[in-house]
Amino acid sequence: MGVFEVVELPKGRKAIGLRIVFKVMTRDGVPVRRKARIVAKGFSQRYGVDYSDTFAAMAHPSAIRLVLALAAMNN
Repeated sequence: MGVFEVVELPKGRKAIGLRIVFKVMTRDGVPVRRKARIVAKGFSQRYGVDYSDTFAAMAHPSAIRLVLALAAMNN
C-alpha cells in the first residue's frame, strides 16, 4: 500500500525508543476501565534529521464494527 518504507538507520543514530502508557478510568473512585497505548519517545527526534512527515492512523470504533459486520455478512 506504500504507507511505510523500511530503511537502514543512518550511521551514528539510534532507534527511537518506545514507552507503554497506562491509564485507569474511574467512576466514583472505582476503576471501570483500563487503557494502554504505545508512544514514541519523540523528544529525541529532530525535524529533517529523524523525520520529515508525520502520520497517525485513526479508526473510529463504529467504522471498525461496520467493516467487521460487512465481512461477516459476506463470509
